[in-house]
Amino acid sequence: MTQSQAFAIEVHGRSAGIVVGHDGDFTFFASDHSVRELDRQVFRRVGQAERAAARVLAARRDHRRA
Repeated sequence: MTQSQAFAIEVHGRSAGIVVGHDGDFTFFASDHSVRELDRQVFRRVGQAERAAARVLAARRDHRRA
């Protein structure tokens, strides 16, 4: 049996989703519709998923301000 790792991804205290590790990669599962474009995207590291979620949320926030 293969053991997986899962990590919550939060951006500024806001839950964006989780990443589940398997075979050296991490798959992102969105829990917030604002980051749904990242759903099932694969990352090499957890930090990459965190940064991607932060970029998506920042872009949405900036878009609303414009």
